[in-house]
Order: sequence, then structure tokens, then C-alpha cells
Amino acid sequence: MPLRGSLHSTTTLLVSAGLTWIVCPQAKADEPKPKPENTISIQLGEPVPPQKFEHSPKFWIVDVTDRSGNPQPMMVMKERGGVFLDKQPTAIVKEAIEHSLKVANLLAADAASADLLLRVYLFHFGLASGSGLDLFGKVEFSTMVKNTAGESQEVKAAGTSIAKGAVRKKNIQKNVEEDIEEALHDATRNFVRGTQLKEAVAALSKGTEVVPAAAPSVTETPKPVSR
Repeated sequence: MPLRGSLHSTTTLLVSAGLTWIVCPQAKADEPKPKPENTISIQLGEPVPPQKFEHSPKFWIVDVTDRSGNPQPMMVMKERGGVFLDKQPTAIVKEAIEHSLKVANLLAADAASADLLLRVYLFHFGLASGSGLDLFGKVEFSTMVKNTAGESQEVKAAGTSIAKGAVRKKNIQKNVEEDIEEALHDATRNFVRGTQLKEAVAALSKGTEVVPAAAPSVTETPKPVSR
């Protein structure tokens, strides 16, 4: 009896292993892969003009870190063969912020010449969960703004957008691309034109403003000695 039970257990394990071997390759085969025909390019388009600061600082983006926890950040949609980005979301966000700062002459040449350093943490980039009929674009990030004295302030920014779904794959990709671009533009605007950044810059600039040189003292012209 123990032998029969052992044989039954062994047979069950072999059958289970065989089914796993059959199912796993099939699951991997169904996993969408990036191809030229299902890849989109997300760009900011027109730069967002930043707000005016009392003392125009020079910014430098040290890095952009992905904190989304998404194992496939370049895949924005899995259904219908998948929709993929042509570059990492961190690179797209970095370019969007730099582009907007540069047009306003607020981007430093390098970290050494910057007044304020930016470390960006990206929490969401792509589509958010929706009803299935609409596409919800969402971009969310948080930025640590740090001055040369080592003080820092956190600035949060988020952008959203909604677009209609579609039936044809080509139209789906077009709507996804436009939806995410609008969310990116919204998030960039909320960052460079938001109250949080203005308050952070004001707080971190205290005591670091350039003090104008003192005017030279006027010396009294010596009077001629009378004879």
C-alpha cells in the first residue's frame, strides 16, 4: 500500500510538471513584445514657460528615479498586442522639465554652476485604471529641491488626462499617445508654474541672494592751504 501511494504521488507530480512545462511557454508566447508597429513616442511638444521668480535661480536635474514599482515601465498597455514607449519614462520626464527650464534661461550648464539641484522621483507614468471605455493618462512625480547649503524642500506635481477608447489598433495607439502627452504637459506645468515650487525657491534662497557691492565711500576733497 505505501508503494502504491508513492507511485500515485510520483505520477501526480510528473503530470503537474508536464502541464506547467506546457502552460509556461504558452503564457510567455502570449506576452506582448515591443515592435516598431506598437511603439509610440511621447514628447512634451511646446515647452511650458516657468513662472517668474524674484531672484531667477539656475536649476540642474541631478537624476530622475523610477519609484513606480512597475516591472515593465515601457509597456503602457498590455491588451491588443501591447503598446510600448520608445524610451524610459524617467528620460521623458527629465527632457520635459529641462526643455521648459531651458527656454526661460533657468537651466544651469552643470551641477557645479547651479543654485538649486533637483532630484525627481517618478511614481506613475502612463495609463491609470479606468472604466475600460476611456483612457486615463496619468503622470505623477515628486521633486526634492536642494540649495548649495544642503537645505531641501519637496515639490509634488501630477497631471491627468482622459481620452476615448477606440476599436482599431492604430486609433488606440494614437489616443494613448495623445493622452499621455497631455498628462505629461499637465504635470510639467504643475511643477514649473506651481505654488509649491515658488515657495520652495523662496525658502531656499533666503540668505543666499547676491549682496550688492557697497558703494565706494566718498572722500572729502582736501581744502587748499591758504598762504
